[in-house]
Amino acid sequence: MRYVVHIFITVLFLNVTLFAQQKDSTNVKTRSIQYTQIQQPKYDPLNPSRAAFYSAIFPGAGQIYNNRYWWQLPLIYGGMAASIYFYIDNNNEYQRFRTAFRQRKAGLPDEFSDENGLPLISDAGLESAQRQLRQNRDLSLLTTVLIYVLQIVEASVTAHLIQFDDTDSLTLTPSAMPNINYNEESTHKLGLTLKYSF
Repeated sequence: MRYVVHIFITVLFLNVTLFAQQKDSTNVKTRSIQYTQIQQPKYDPLNPSRAAFYSAIFPGAGQIYNNRYWWQLPLIYGGMAASIYFYIDNNNEYQRFRTAFRQRKAGLPDEFSDENGLPLISDAGLESAQRQLRQNRDLSLLTTVLIYVLQIVEASVTAHLIQFDDTDSLTLTPSAMPNINYNEESTHKLGLTLKYSF
């Protein structure tokens, strides 16, 4: 009899454990996500160097290499042409006033004197004009060099940014998720979640 009771209890516990192993109806179903591989354009680290080199050799060639020349070339060449024009004009005027000042100091008639040899512009005026024209000439030269350097930098930066990945796979999805704390009654907290993927 004792064996029968042991067998009965063992069978009873085995059945209970067998029933306990049934599937739970509250089990969360998992979804399988299929990832598609997006073709990334090949990154060429020498592109910015090539664009900068081409721009250094011939102004605007880096913009042509980057295919961004339709609006940048007129700005580059217009700016450089204007500053070179003002450099030449200021240099010619500077040489003119300088020659007149030297002739006056040597006691010879200059172009800023009338027929009687009386000066139309004083010595201080000639010196002041030379100073101002030299400053304008140097500023024109500096502007030309600055435009030249900026177009090299612009070509290099544009070549970098052309290779930047701006596809739709770069996302930032903000979402608000309520956080209910069950330890404190009727307390709801709101949090902000930022999910990014690349």
